[in-house]
Amino acid sequence: MTTRFAPSPTGRLHLGHAYSAIRAHDFARARGGRFLLRIEDIDGTRSRAEHVDAILADLAWLGLTWDALTFQSQRLALYEAALERLRPVLYPCFCTRAEIAAASLSAPHGPEPVYPGTCRSVDPAGRMDQPHAWRIDMRAAVAWAGPLAWHDEAAGAVACEAAAAGDVVLARKDAPASYHLAVTVDDAAQGVSDVVRGVDLFTATHVHRLLQALLGLPTPAYHHHPLLTGPDGERLAKRHGAPALAAMREKGEDGRAVAEGLRAGRLPIGFGRANA
Repeated sequence: MTTRFAPSPTGRLHLGHAYSAIRAHDFARARGGRFLLRIEDIDGTRSRAEHVDAILADLAWLGLTWDALTFQSQRLALYEAALERLRPVLYPCFCTRAEIAAASLSAPHGPEPVYPGTCRSVDPAGRMDQPHAWRIDMRAAVAWAGPLAWHDEAAGAVACEAAAAGDVVLARKDAPASYHLAVTVDDAAQGVSDVVRGVDLFTATHVHRLLQALLGLPTPAYHHHPLLTGPDGERLAKRHGAPALAAMREKGEDGRAVAEGLRAGRLPIGFGRANA
């Protein structure tokens, strides 16, 4: 039994992060398993060493312990090897963010517009010296993998519908791997048996299940938990001004008491509510 918590050191952890870390930590500890801490630091433009230090201090303040600490920046060879295996269903994408947004506006799907496949049929000859990402040709990948499914603790058996995500990026222009690729490769390499994370990542699991099939990797059991919400009913997130754990810690608040409150479905006064 192995779970993990995998924050990005691009800002301070908040109560929503704490809730997810506690859920993953307690799930493993209650079953005599291992809890891993993985720092997702391959975004070179936004990752900061001081945020790594704060993450470690915040989790210790909450009373959490981990059995191993790893950094994605030390695992780049694994991502490159995975990309090479996936090369038959990848294509280079030279589109800028503005071009993608403009092309996707007419037919958005869900909270994020789906990439319209602009570069799928473009001949990249003579352009590979230009900045480019690598996207998966979702139609070809789904046809190659065939019907797939995965299991979530709350939803039960889930038919994989990765095609709905469109041709997602697997290697960014400014990073050696996307979230989708890195998390799939890392979970398999680290023997993660159970993925405990927020329900906001439920749809991403369809893409991860497809990549597992394409790369011949095992599929963990998934446990997508509800999100914490603030006084306005919106999910607690950095962009919504969620309280930073570091600020609470520096004020002298009792981190273990905060953790026990989260376990019981209580948030500090004024911070909204926890969904069981």
